[in-house]
Amino acid sequence: MSNPHEEMFDRPRIKAAYAKLCKQLLAMQNAQGYWEGKLSNSALSTATAISALSVQQTAIPRLASESQTLIDRGCDYLQAAQNSDGGFGDTDRSYSNIATTYLALAAWELAGHTKKFSVERNRAWQYIEQAGAWDGLKKRYGKDKTFVVPILSNCALANLVPWDQVPPLPFEAAALPQSWYRFAKMPVVSYAIPALVAIGQARFYHAPPKNPFSRFVRNLVVKRTRRVLESMQPQSGGYLEATPLTSFVLMNLSSIGQANSQVALECRKFLIDSVQSDGSWPIDTNLATWVTSLSIHGLVGFEESKVEPKTIDWLLNCQHRTRHPFTGAEPGGWGWTNLSGAVPDADDTPAALIALHEWRENQVAQITNDLQSKIQSATRQGVEWLLKLQNRDGGWPTFCRGWGQLPFDRSGADLTAHAIRALILWLPEMPNESQAIQRSIQRGIDFLLRQQRSDGSWLPLWFGNQDLEDDINPTYGTSKVLLALAAIQKRPASKRLCNERVISATELGLQFLIQNQNKDGGWGGGPSVSYPSLERLSQSTIEETSVAIEAICDCISNLQERKYTNAKESLQRSMNWLVERIEKDDCSHSQPIGFYFAKLWYHEQIYPYVFAAAALKKWVAEISYVLLR
Repeated sequence: MSNPHEEMFDRPRIKAAYAKLCKQLLAMQNAQGYWEGKLSNSALSTATAISALSVQQTAIPRLASESQTLIDRGCDYLQAAQNSDGGFGDTDRSYSNIATTYLALAAWELAGHTKKFSVERNRAWQYIEQAGAWDGLKKRYGKDKTFVVPILSNCALANLVPWDQVPPLPFEAAALPQSWYRFAKMPVVSYAIPALVAIGQARFYHAPPKNPFSRFVRNLVVKRTRRVLESMQPQSGGYLEATPLTSFVLMNLSSIGQANSQVALECRKFLIDSVQSDGSWPIDTNLATWVTSLSIHGLVGFEESKVEPKTIDWLLNCQHRTRHPFTGAEPGGWGWTNLSGAVPDADDTPAALIALHEWRENQVAQITNDLQSKIQSATRQGVEWLLKLQNRDGGWPTFCRGWGQLPFDRSGADLTAHAIRALILWLPEMPNESQAIQRSIQRGIDFLLRQQRSDGSWLPLWFGNQDLEDDINPTYGTSKVLLALAAIQKRPASKRLCNERVISATELGLQFLIQNQNKDGGWGGGPSVSYPSLERLSQSTIEETSVAIEAICDCISNLQERKYTNAKESLQRSMNWLVERIEKDDCSHSQPIGFYFAKLWYHEQIYPYVFAAAALKKWVAEISYVLLR
């Protein structure tokens, strides 16, 4: 007699889909053993790079021979990237927004191509008017000046707005000791200090304050704060490896007689080095460390996958070993890339810690004593780094403890959940730190329970859904928190921290996912989503569906029979949808669910593969036997 649970799931088909994903992922691995991925090209980044190179070559005409071709090709790329409504989106799959549209207009103006693109400019201005013009731009960002002031400064350089309409930034605050920054109530987030200095000085230069005492005092710290720019600039020349931030620094410095300064020349070199073959620029160079950690997580346990020790060595070498000049972060964390512009953070560090633990547990035969020692030392530092970063509210911020005034500096549910998962894994191996780690986990749990919304969901900090109001993504946020809550309930080292509140929150979160599953069986997405194999638009995304599946799989073995049955039926529908997407090669079409700094959209080529691999691995390795009980 056949098992009814087995009939609901085609195990050979699911295992074949997982094997296909793993082989595709391994094919994307480079010769050095890591995954580099590929970020989407960006109209926003392209526009800022055009403006920066244009302002610099105006100040230093001899540079035109090298940069004019890049400027012209970038302008042509913008023409092709314009949406049908006249506006521009952050990526080729993004809705138009007022910020990117203003930046594109400023780029054409500074490049001297207003006549060449007169038709496109008129359409863009029409979009701007419909979106509320300057008031619409300010409304988009609220009290956070991290991005609205750079945009206005770019527009002022293009003579689209007078300089006195650009809010002044207190660049003199950068002269304070770095440890004091979080007490200075900066109007920008922690990672935007270079913009604070360069744009603040440009505003001071082009529209100086009327008060002579104020001018005198601020003049005293101009040179000192420029040295802050020098100390924060990485070897690559690109601040955070980010084209927009680097471009804003370059264009504003170039406008105040600093076009030939060492900082400006290094910014220029970064932009020239990072241009793409089609004339565009991505939002950042790459997310190599992040996607390598996620790839290891998705692959480890697959019988045919061979994540070699050289990959682990590479990941270990990405750990920051000295105090970071940008944020002042202590050694021990990981950033999103191995490149010099990366900054250690509370998402990439847990990802690396989880990947190292899973690889070590599944690849014992490959581990030499030397590599074992390296892993133990690195993970101890990583755990200690996370413990020190935790905010007073119990949650984890992205970069800096205590910066909680602006959106992307506050504690995040997704970051906190990720940190908890990593700490739980390494807790049994750190007996001397056991009590401190458990207290930290408990505080993180309390933070997550307070953050749960009335409908059972959680919202993430760094991922969004452009088809939902305010760009929120409760599917991603809820799934990431459920993975942490499930780990608390399943892992022996943390079971004592589980109580009725944790169980109740888990059930409410799971109920939210099940109730918000799309008709096609997946999650997330909306009208903007499409896949090559589907003639009609698909509502769901591979990325969001995969994280939801992984979360449900992790929770399902803890459920009572009635709720277990509901989750099992939901899982069946979603697995059918996801497996079909894999079979039809739709993973090659990533969706813009990622937020970058200041809520800039991106999509990453490797995300569908690594998210789907993690989901199917969870089913194949841990859940299929539960469904056959």
